[in-house]
Amino acid sequence: MAARAIWRGAVSFGLVTVPVELYSATEDHSVHFRQFERGTSDRIRYRRVNERTGKEVDFSDIVKGYELGDGEYVLVEQEELDEIAPGRSRAIDIEAFVDLKKIDPVFFERSYWLAPEKEEFARAYGLLVQALERTNKAGIARFVVRGKQHIAAVRASEGMLVLDTLLFAEDIRDPARELKKLPKAADARGRELDMAISLIDSMTEDWHPEEFHDTYTERVHKLVEDKKAGRTVTVEEAPAEPTKVVDLFETLARSVEASRSRRRPAAPDVSELSKTELERMARELDVKGRSKMSRADLEKAIRETAEAHRPAS
Repeated sequence: MAARAIWRGAVSFGLVTVPVELYSATEDHSVHFRQFERGTSDRIRYRRVNERTGKEVDFSDIVKGYELGDGEYVLVEQEELDEIAPGRSRAIDIEAFVDLKKIDPVFFERSYWLAPEKEEFARAYGLLVQALERTNKAGIARFVVRGKQHIAAVRASEGMLVLDTLLFAEDIRDPARELKKLPKAADARGRELDMAISLIDSMTEDWHPEEFHDTYTERVHKLVEDKKAGRTVTVEEAPAEPTKVVDLFETLARSVEASRSRRRPAAPDVSELSKTELERMARELDVKGRSKMSRADLEKAIRETAEAHRPAS
């Protein structure tokens, strides 16, 4: 089933206006649970209850309260909030263009796709896409969706316009105020820094997001399946112990060697591995075309690649 547009309007830059549709680029795939009382099959429900009388309150009788301090509140009706909310704007007016790499990732909130509303607008839409690709810039705009105003970055990606909602500057916390103690800048020793850079180099590879999976959610599904079947639940390993300062160089050196060895392993027994583990191993071996391979193809490619890289005895 094709996705439905969640907003329709127009992108404007200068005197050029392009009618567009907005589509969500992400979705939630996490596991959702219901709540039950332990030892029973009784669902837990939540009710809106007056804390003084203990009686349930109808949703239509609930108003919002803003706390002033010392238990004092200002009560506000939803209609009053609606009256001062941003207008139902249908425009994404680009106010300025900035270098995309200059936007700190901490500001990015959520991504959406923008598509031309009709085929007749494709030429102007494509013009903006190509111009943004050529300059590696993003258009900064304000727009209103679902009664809320957002600041957004409009950028090009793979031949399309992407709109990223951004956090406002006042939404970003100051680490100097939030952290109990800011980390002190410690000068790294020369050989430790060189070894750390070598480790980064040995672990550097191209970014392939499709090769990374939510392994925790996979383990949650397996937990549910194991409990349903009465099987023993596999416990995850505990985190590694912190590295001692005196062992830092030695640990870095072993890490570099381990990373290089992983790229040249002997032919492994992969028949018992999950597909996620096979995909991870294929990435470490830099197996070409791995993202489109079946499980059998992955097993064969891993064995062949590992064998080809095994040092001669």
